[in-house]
Amino acid sequence: MKVAVSANAPSLDAQIEPRFGRAPYFVFVDTDTMDAEIIENPFISQMSGVGIQVAQLVAEKGVQAIITGNVGPKAFQGLSAAGIQIITISNGTVREAVEKFKQGKLTPTPSATSPAHTGGGWGRGMGKGMGMGLGMGRGMGGCGYGGVYSPSAETETLKQQLNNIQQTLEQIIKRLDALEKEKK
Repeated sequence: MKVAVSANAPSLDAQIEPRFGRAPYFVFVDTDTMDAEIIENPFISQMSGVGIQVAQLVAEKGVQAIITGNVGPKAFQGLSAAGIQIITISNGTVREAVEKFKQGKLTPTPSATSPAHTGGGWGRGMGKGMGMGLGMGRGMGGCGYGGVYSPSAETETLKQQLNNIQQTLEQIIKRLDALEKEKK
């Protein structure tokens, strides 16, 4: 089986990149042999539509699953339409993630884990700025809501993430129950 993993460096030992569309690299792994093909994300610096384009790239590579940190709604829809299983995890290396996948320890993600347009855009303006005085500066990201920080948008994101965690927890409980029944 062929899986793709978003990575922050071009290696099986790289950390999983939390952003799907803006991941610097994708590691395509044959789960039987652990042979890997690594490509640099050609869409990383585009202003919009990145998630959809990366979803298409991944689909063209013939993967059955993608392992990443977060995935937005448009990318989620594109990957799902291509029949690609979407798995989100928060940390670890590419190699560790693939091993967990092979062992059946990772469960599919039921819905997008981040709102549209996250990852790009301007941060909260906490950078050092240029010239004398305080300056406005370019922040370190994290906002991504069209350039203006919005508490209500952050609240919605957190609610969506909580919902995803609850759904994942329900899936884990069901799977544990099924495994317990198999033991008997």
